[in-house]
Amino acid sequence: MQTNLSPEFRGTQQGATAEAILRKCVHCGFCLATCPTYQLLGNELDGPRGRIYLIKQVLEGATVTRSTQQHLDRCLTCRSCETTCPSGVDYGHLIDIGRQVIDERVARPTREKFVRWLLKVGLTSSFFGPAIKLGALLRPMLPKTLQNKVPLPSDIESGSWPTRIHARKVLLLAGCVQPSIRPNINAATARVLDAAGIQSLVAGKAGCCGAIRVHLNDRPGGLNDMRRNIDAWWPTIESNAIDAIIMNASGCGVMVKDYGAALAADASYAKKAARVSALTMDLSELLPDLVSALRTRVIASSQQLMAFHSPCTLQHGQRLLGGVERHLQSLGFKVEVTLSENHQCCGSAGTYSVLEPKIAYQLRDRKLAEIGRLKPRCIISANIGCIQHLQSGTSIPVKHWIEILDQAIV
Repeated sequence: MQTNLSPEFRGTQQGATAEAILRKCVHCGFCLATCPTYQLLGNELDGPRGRIYLIKQVLEGATVTRSTQQHLDRCLTCRSCETTCPSGVDYGHLIDIGRQVIDERVARPTREKFVRWLLKVGLTSSFFGPAIKLGALLRPMLPKTLQNKVPLPSDIESGSWPTRIHARKVLLLAGCVQPSIRPNINAATARVLDAAGIQSLVAGKAGCCGAIRVHLNDRPGGLNDMRRNIDAWWPTIESNAIDAIIMNASGCGVMVKDYGAALAADASYAKKAARVSALTMDLSELLPDLVSALRTRVIASSQQLMAFHSPCTLQHGQRLLGGVERHLQSLGFKVEVTLSENHQCCGSAGTYSVLEPKIAYQLRDRKLAEIGRLKPRCIISANIGCIQHLQSGTSIPVKHWIEILDQAIV
């Protein structure tokens, strides 16, 4: 794609990055076949190719409108288009740049600004946990829209955390939302790793990975989250005490693996960020080790069918596809995926289900309808946002796959 950036972007890091991405696009339109919003809305401007043109026009000096902003807002950043694109267009980074540039030029309505501020502050606040506990108790009295976001009291229970010390150690990011909504995911992760001879360390000052602020167009705030986490982890990393930094939420994983690129221009953090990214692994990448260590200790039910929902951040963001179901099957679990819809987003997409509920719930119901054809006893996934979003639309239990493995260890 030919580009002619306006003077304000020429020679800037932001402009150079965007231009390099834009020039890879060959207008083929393959991306439209796998874009959830284009499939639902049928509007070229609500697909990757149309949004790429809108961003190009803005960077070339065209007038920015509220309509442009809304077309970019409706993107889930699922990155399904990236795994479809034959030219390797880095759409995820391009849309982040486009949103930032457009938000600097188009004022949002007051209510919209407030909701976005509340999400980026509230979800990462120390008050989020107590608020969730109160919400869980009052859940029957809450309106349906809030019930969909608040877990059941049973969901906020977790088992014990292992206390054994092992020579092999990993850092585990507790996260911001997960410890309050589904704390058992972290506890189950620690127990399974303990059973495999791996100790989980948690740095107390590490919090949100930065994805919430970045995707709400507060990039400076997101970069500060990244720096805080690097500072919290660095003494342990520097002492060579760990083998890896493990992410059991695929949304956090794709963000932390990007720290090196995000902070490449920061002289104080560039090398540290690159080291953090190199050490970061999704929990599923440890499955070969876990299968080897736990094979004789797992009693799996081959009769209880589970449907695996592969989050976009796992299969498109991190390019990890097929590992979870394959390794669980090797341990005796009966796991299947929906062949026709496995690549499609469930509509969660971080804060998207709050900001764009109509599209989010349409995608959720579409995903659950496809999963329902398998008639599973349980749905498993790898990301807290997907788990909570899917659970809001079904009575079938939705869990993290590590919780299922934890229950099967004897």
